Amino acid sequence: MDDRRQESMESAVIAAVCGEVRGDFKSGRTRSLDWRLAQLKSIVDLIKKHEEDITEAVAVDMGKPSYECFASEIFPVKSACQLAIKNLKNWTAAVNVPPLLATLPASASMKPEPFGVVLIISAWNFPFLLSLDPMVGAIAAGNAVVLKPSEMAPATSALIARLLPLYLDKSAIRVVEGGVPETTALLQQKWDKIFYTGSPRVGRIVMAEAAKNLTPVTLELGGKSPVIVDSSSDLKVATRRIAVGKWGNNNGQACVSPDYVLVDSSCSTKFIEAMKDTLKSFYGENPRESMDISRVVNINHFNRLVGLLDDPNIASKIAHGGEKDETKLYIAPTLLEDVPLDSKVMSEEIFGPILPIISVRSIDEAIDIVNSRPKPLALYLFTKKDKVKEKVIAETSAGGMVVNDCCLHFLTTTLPFGGVGESGMGSYHGKFSFDAFSHHKAILTRPFWMDIMARYPPYSAHKKTFIRCLLEADFVGVILCLLGLKG
Repeated sequence: MDDRRQESMESAVIAAVCGEVRGDFKSGRTRSLDWRLAQLKSIVDLIKKHEEDITEAVAVDMGKPSYECFASEIFPVKSACQLAIKNLKNWTAAVNVPPLLATLPASASMKPEPFGVVLIISAWNFPFLLSLDPMVGAIAAGNAVVLKPSEMAPATSALIARLLPLYLDKSAIRVVEGGVPETTALLQQKWDKIFYTGSPRVGRIVMAEAAKNLTPVTLELGGKSPVIVDSSSDLKVATRRIAVGKWGNNNGQACVSPDYVLVDSSCSTKFIEAMKDTLKSFYGENPRESMDISRVVNINHFNRLVGLLDDPNIASKIAHGGEKDETKLYIAPTLLEDVPLDSKVMSEEIFGPILPIISVRSIDEAIDIVNSRPKPLALYLFTKKDKVKEKVIAETSAGGMVVNDCCLHFLTTTLPFGGVGESGMGSYHGKFSFDAFSHHKAILTRPFWMDIMARYPPYSAHKKTFIRCLLEADFVGVILCLLGLKG
């Protein structure tokens, strides 16, 4: 079949799916609190009955250990559902706010309402979490949803496509599988909100397509998330927490994984030795045999990472690891020491098991390096000094920051998770997920029984004086105007 004809058929099918979902949203069913709660409870039920299936699919796609899959894929989705179920009545209620004096007598409120039909484009590195977690917020807010799982995690994508229609409303919540052609066709449709997780490069494409219809977007992107370690740090604890945030977090294939470390030169040698010891305690003398570390997702990413290590400016900087096995898509946890700041490994997001460690003379130098690059999704600081903490918080910008640990802000549902600048826009998690998929409609209500005639033409100096006093909350002036003693 001609490629153009095939693409046309795919586009027609996707347009039909979107039309059906939009029709279902227009029926008003998804706005019902009962409908929302039923869907959220069904997701919890799905997870309880299919935890093993989810774990197996993610292992097929990523080689992810079951412990890690539970902690970073399954539990966060289940927890998000349970939080939404518990709080949904309060989240959906109108919030009363004080009206302006000039509008009295009046009441003012904000009422959250769903955007409508939303598109969620997921990523491959956490294929279950990044598909279902945003969906929880979209459903809680009362939207109809079309989900596009990542084709780079085919086992998880197929599982989601099979299970969701069995548990959720298959008229209002649809899954579209496929690759670039399907994603392109989806982006050509009109949406009321698009939520994308992935790379800044594709994020720009998503935003450009959304702009054609002035569609609001949330972009969860990435970047080079730095770690700053000062001389006051407990290096044994710091290296454990950095290592689990890097290699225990999908083998570095996570947007919040530590990308590089800036360590005070007075303790850099001790830091590297402590990190070597930590890696051996985590994964043994031969990490290739460990069952507790994910593999590189595919041959393309493997070759990209190998290319970073084969850079002539980098090969001599390997302080630990560096072993690789193409047949198993394996690259050992690798430490690089004092790599050039203009090298490729320091110019692009690594997204893998390689960790550059760079010595700095001061916190000021570390801050300068961080600020010379695009704003990261996360910034991690290890210090015992409050002044250092306050300085780094005040003088850097990042989507989020963790002091004396890594990545845990991602699991903290009372904090918004999202990027800034190159690392993304918008945020979600917990109540912030509900807000990400809601329009907060402003409502002002007034009675008929009181009407201020000074609002209406013909205008006069007296009316202007009265309105000035009213708008500026000059109560004495208002009374004097009413008594005819002013204006």
